[in-house]
Formats: sequence, C-alpha cells, structure tokens
Amino acid sequence: MKKKTYLPLVSATRTIDAQGKVLGRIATQIATALMGKDKPTYAPHRVEGDKVVVLNASEVQVTGKKLDQKVYRTHSGYLGSMREYKLKQLMVEKPEYVLEMAIYNMLPKNRLRQELMRRLTIHRHEAPLERTKTKEQTA
Repeated sequence: MKKKTYLPLVSATRTIDAQGKVLGRIATQIATALMGKDKPTYAPHRVEGDKVVVLNASEVQVTGKKLDQKVYRTHSGYLGSMREYKLKQLMVEKPEYVLEMAIYNMLPKNRLRQELMRRLTIHRHEAPLERTKTKEQTA
C-alpha cells in the first residue's frame, strides 16, 4: 500500500510590529514565517508558510554606520542607468523597500520566491482599522 503525502491547506496570517527592531533580525523572522520553516510540515518545494503583515516599517533600526555607508543599487539594463541610493535616503522616502529587499534576499533563489513575496504585506505606519458598515450606519 502506497503512503499518501500530507498536504495541509491551512495558512494563517501573522502580524509583526517592526517598531524598534533591528532590520536584519526582523527580516530573518519574517522570511522564516513566509517559508514555514518553523512548522513541522515544512517542505522546501512547497509553500507552507503563513501570510505576513508588517506594521511600522519606518521605525526599523539599523546598527553601526549602515545609515551612511550601505548603498542600494538599481540598473534597468540601459547604458548609464545605474542609480545608487544610501540607506539614510531610502529610510526617509521608501522604508518599505528597505525591509522588502532584506526579506527578498533571504528567501530561496528559486521559483517559489515570487509566490512567497506575494504573501507579504508591508505598511509604513500602523495600519488603519477597516470599518465595516452596519445596518444602523447605512440607514
């Protein structure tokens, strides 16, 4: 008799507050949660992890002289199109991008990476509570 593989279809949503936490430390926790490595059913070829919502991305801390020395580079492929941005500049303009790139580079470099990144939501500040309309409000 052939054994069947256990494939759970349940995935929860984790909310992580990044306020006052170090960038690399919080990124490893988020990457582990996305991959599902902290679950007993982990398999590297399947998406087993939870969906992750990160709050207060603008409040992430960095250690040492990284704010002045760390550089992010982008290149479109055209000649002369390379752009360099310091971490200090990006933390003011796009703090979500900094956290997103840290997590992206910690995920496995295979076909699952994009699918795992789709399960990640990053908010710059505390997410506003969504209000649902009740019968009294509509009447």
